[in-house]
Amino acid sequence: MTDSFMRRSSSESAHRPDDSGLQSSSTKILASPNAFVLEVEADTVTAKVVKHDFRFWGVIAAIMVAAFTSALDLTAVSTALPVITQELHGTQFVWVGSAYALSSTAFLPLSGGVAEVFGRRVVMLAALLFFAVGSVVCGAASSMNMLIVGRTVQGLGAGGLTSLTQIVLSDLVSLKERGMFNGLIGLAWALASFIAPVVGGVLADHHAWRWLFYLNIFTSAFSAILVILFLRLRTPAGTISEKLSRIDWVGNILVIASSSAVIIGLTWGGIQFPWSSWHVLVPLVLGFAGLVVFLIYEAKYARNPIVPFALMSTMTGLSGYLQTFIASIVMIATIYYIPVFFQACQGRSPTASGVDTFGLGFVIAPCNVIAGITIARSKRYRPQLWLAWAIVMIASGLLSTLTAHSSRSATIGFEAFIGVGIGILTTATYFPVLAPLPISENAHALAFFIFARAFGQVWGVTIGAAVLQNYLQRHLPSAFDGAFPQGTEIAYAVIPLIKTLPPDVAEATREAFASALSVVWQVMIGIGALGMVVSLGMKHLALHGATDEKWGVEDENKGLNGTAGEAEE
Repeated sequence: MTDSFMRRSSSESAHRPDDSGLQSSSTKILASPNAFVLEVEADTVTAKVVKHDFRFWGVIAAIMVAAFTSALDLTAVSTALPVITQELHGTQFVWVGSAYALSSTAFLPLSGGVAEVFGRRVVMLAALLFFAVGSVVCGAASSMNMLIVGRTVQGLGAGGLTSLTQIVLSDLVSLKERGMFNGLIGLAWALASFIAPVVGGVLADHHAWRWLFYLNIFTSAFSAILVILFLRLRTPAGTISEKLSRIDWVGNILVIASSSAVIIGLTWGGIQFPWSSWHVLVPLVLGFAGLVVFLIYEAKYARNPIVPFALMSTMTGLSGYLQTFIASIVMIATIYYIPVFFQACQGRSPTASGVDTFGLGFVIAPCNVIAGITIARSKRYRPQLWLAWAIVMIASGLLSTLTAHSSRSATIGFEAFIGVGIGILTTATYFPVLAPLPISENAHALAFFIFARAFGQVWGVTIGAAVLQNYLQRHLPSAFDGAFPQGTEIAYAVIPLIKTLPPDVAEATREAFASALSVVWQVMIGIGALGMVVSLGMKHLALHGATDEKWGVEDENKGLNGTAGEAEE
C-alpha cells in the first residue's frame, strides 16, 4: 500500500471532489460501435461513461439471481425451522442458522482476496457449486447433525455469493450510480424474502420441507448459466503459484479461527451451557483475542492484507462498517423471530405465518429501491440512514408491546414498519464504507463489508435465541416440563405441538413466548439506538463517479467495457 494512499485515506478533510471536480491531465475521446467513451485521466482514477449493453445487463441479471438464491434459502428456512426441528428430533435449533452464518462469515474475507487473484467469474461459479452441494446434503438430511453439516457447506457458498455480487457490481458501476443498481440487487433479495416465508410454510405444512433445499439446485444452475454466458470480466495474469503467493494465508487462518471461536461461544451461551461456563468463556476470550491479533497483523505485517488498515482509518468508513454490523443484527432477528411469534403465540400454521410475514417483504423491496434512487439522485446517504435508525427504534418499541392476544392487523402493521427501516439500511450502509476509499480498494472493502454484515447476522440469531431460551426457562408453566421432560432445550421444536397441550397449559405457553419475544424487541431498541449513535460519526463525502479500469466486461473483439482495444487518439 503506497504512502500516498495512506495520506489520502487518513484525512477526510482532503477527500476527493466529485466528478465535476476531477482534474485531468489529458482527455481522450474513444469511439466504438457499442459505446462513446469520454476518458479523463486523473492522478489515480479514470472516469468513464459507458453504454450499458446486453452484456452488462446479463451480468446484472446473474448477480440478481445469485442474490435471490441465497436470500430465498435464508428466509424460508426460518419459517419452516420449527417443523424441521421436530421431524429430525433435534434440540440444537440455533445451529441451523449459526452453522450457516459461521461458515459464510469465515470465508468472506478470503473471498475478496481470491477474487482479486483468480478473477470474479471462477470464484462465483465455485460459490454456486458449494451452495448447490450444501443444499443437496440439507435436502437429504436424516438427522439434525447432517442438516447442520449441509448448512455449513451452504454457508461457504452463500458467503462467496454475497461478497461477489457486491464486488462485481462495484467493478461495473461507479459509486455515484450504484444506488439505483444496488436497489435492484436489494429488490431481488427482498423479492425472495417476500415469497420465501410462504414457500417455506407451504412445504413445511405438507411435510415436504426437503424441497426447500432442493429448489436451490435449480436457481443455482440458472445463475451459473448466466455467469458463464455474461460474466466475462478480465482475469489477472500470472501462474497458479504466483497467484496463490499473493493470498494472505496467515490473515485468513487468523480470521477464520477467531470468528469461528466467537460464533461457537455465542451459540452455546445461555442455551447449551451457562454464560459463566468455561465452554462459553474460553472460545469467546480466544476468539476476540484472535480478532485483535488479526487486525494487528493486517496493519503491520501482512504483505497483501485481506483487510487493509486504511479501510477503517476514517471515521466515516469505521461508522459504515459498524452500522452494517448493527443493522444485520436487527435484520436477522426480525426475519427469524417474527415467524416464531405468529406460530408460537398466535397459533398460525407455517403457511399462515408465511402469509402474515408478507408485510415485511412487501415494504423491504420498494424501500431498497427508493433508498437507492434517493442516494443516486441526491448524492447524500446520511439523511436516509438517520431516518432508518429512527424507524428501527420506534418499530422495535411497537413490536415489544405485542401479546398473544394482539390483533393481526397491529402485528402486520408493526412488522411492515420495521421493514421500512431494514429496507433502507440494507441498501444505504455501504456508501459510508466506500466513499472515503479509492476505487482500487473496492474488492477488499466490500469483502470486509459483507463479513461485518454476516458477523452481525450471527449475533442477531444468537442474541434472540439466548433471550428466548433463558426467558422461557424461567417463565414456562410447570406443566410444560411435565409434558416435555427435556425442558426448554426443545422449546423451539415443540412450537408445532403447542396446540396439542391442555388448553390452560397451551395458553400459558403462548403468553410465555410472547413475553420472551417482547424482551427480544426491547433489546433491539437498544441495538437500534447504538446504530443511531454510531451513524453520527460519519461525514458527507462525494460519491465516486468512476470504476476500476482493470476490471470490466470483456468483449471478444474489443478491450474492456466495450471500448476499442487498440483505439487511437
